[in-house]
Amino acid sequence: MKGIDYNGNYSFKKGRYKKVFTMKDAIQSCKDALELYSRGKSDIPLRINIDIPNQDAQSLYMPGYAADANALGVKIISVYPNNIKKGISTVPATMVLLDNETGEVCSLIDGTYLTRIRTGAVAGAATDLLSRKDSKIFSLFGTGGQAEEQLEAVLTIRDIEEVRVYDINPENAETFVKAMNEKFADKFKVKINSVKSPDEAVKDADIITAVTTSKKPVFDGKLVKKGAHINGVGSYTPDMQELDEYIICNADKLYVDTRDGALNESGDLIIPIRQNKFSEDRVTGELGELIMGSISSRENEDEITLFKTVGSGVLDIVTARRIYERALKEKIGQFVEI
Repeated sequence: MKGIDYNGNYSFKKGRYKKVFTMKDAIQSCKDALELYSRGKSDIPLRINIDIPNQDAQSLYMPGYAADANALGVKIISVYPNNIKKGISTVPATMVLLDNETGEVCSLIDGTYLTRIRTGAVAGAATDLLSRKDSKIFSLFGTGGQAEEQLEAVLTIRDIEEVRVYDINPENAETFVKAMNEKFADKFKVKINSVKSPDEAVKDADIITAVTTSKKPVFDGKLVKKGAHINGVGSYTPDMQELDEYIICNADKLYVDTRDGALNESGDLIIPIRQNKFSEDRVTGELGELIMGSISSRENEDEITLFKTVGSGVLDIVTARRIYERALKEKIGQFVEI
């Protein structure tokens, strides 16, 4: 590597920056990012979502600026389901980080992995702040590209003893479980198993995460036990709905990453609002407001808490800036001459 300075252009791929930026780092980064957002110290427009009908795809653009974090940039991310037939990523992405003092591009970061780690980390942050400390059973719905980081985040902040994995495709679930046992079972001293039904997954679960692209609820909210915590991660468009109206309406406290994003983009909230079963004023608040101390957290062991995230550019720019600074310090990355 040569010419290390903040005006250089650097490219970081998963294998490189994962060595210097852990899940714990990412969880703290997401907490800091959401606090900046809720304090009004960031400029984060709603993502631009462009439909690509002839490919049954979407192209999304997520710009943002957070002065206190020296973070400026835009993540370009696409969702191309048919790419699986071509043997390439179905969610290709690139993070373009800019020098906030000059406006020049200073880094290109693997946006696909950035999305995975910050999405896992923001659910991990919510789980850390809201779930019971004695949580032992974790249920994970979905085994797609973001599932591994969702699992790692929860294992990182809670002493989980049993993980139950459910996917509508049993073969995918088995493949995922085998890979995750090889990766995490010994490190975290946890049993990871696939289950045959949503009911089996939810029964007595302390923490539940849904990270799917489903347009209908993936489990029965009436089966969620008292004291459980739920992360709704997958629904990011108005017609996507992982969580049923019952759990949305009956959770004791419901938090979002950003009101602007969750209430305008997620079918988990939009659908029950349109059906007059739920209203915006029943949202407890943003996770950043909880971190600030302006709203309350879990108040007793029986409360059911729910966190809904659709993702926000503030998570990307702050996390990307932290990765960039850490990688420069550790001299990890590829210098790109333009």
